[in-house]
Amino acid sequence: MILTCPGCSTRYQADESKFPPAGRDVRCAKCGQVWHQGAPEPEVEPEPVIAPPEPAPSPGDFEVASRPQAYMPTPSYEVAAQESAAPKPPSPWPRWLLLGAGWAGLAAILVLVAWIATVYRQQIVTTWPQSASLYSTIGVKTSTGDLIFDNVKYHQENEDGQSVLVVTGTLANTGGRDLSVPQIRVTLTDSDKRELYHWTFMPAVITLHPGQTTHFVTRLSSPPAAARNLELRVAKAGE
Repeated sequence: MILTCPGCSTRYQADESKFPPAGRDVRCAKCGQVWHQGAPEPEVEPEPVIAPPEPAPSPGDFEVASRPQAYMPTPSYEVAAQESAAPKPPSPWPRWLLLGAGWAGLAAILVLVAWIATVYRQQIVTTWPQSASLYSTIGVKTSTGDLIFDNVKYHQENEDGQSVLVVTGTLANTGGRDLSVPQIRVTLTDSDKRELYHWTFMPAVITLHPGQTTHFVTRLSSPPAAARNLELRVAKAGE
């Protein structure tokens, strides 16, 4: 049988067998309205059989209010569709915009660094002479600053029966600002200017003030016998 709530007109499907002839109180699961629902009209038989009236059930036999789940309304198609509808995914545009802005910012930083490295390359090489090799690799002309080798001499000594090449000289700062002292590369070549051996060393000081000089000494045990020429220069990065 179908029950209709007098308060909110919600319709319910109920089992007729649970309603005695005297009816019973029911409650709307939606709005909480309680009303007395009579028993359904008996079907008319051609030859009705009059049955003795059944005793009215005691109030404790039915606890409709305590078990409203037995009378939950059947959800309509529209409500079910609304509840089961999946939320729409967020638009991807904000994420792509943020990603694009990040790449654009990184590109701007790289361009700024490249501009500074190009415009101020001479100051960079003066402060860090090893960077001259990097500029040379990418084809940018630079100068190693105002560091000058002077009074370079070399001779051989005999120590414990072993030949030792001793190279001496001075390194001077002829510029007007402090300069970092780089590593020095010594190259030995033969009579045809072919390199036979090289090594690097650090002078005793780290910085040279304007007009300041520093004396250096470097030694090589058992130099190549075919060495005829010696060359000193600022060492490139990685040498």
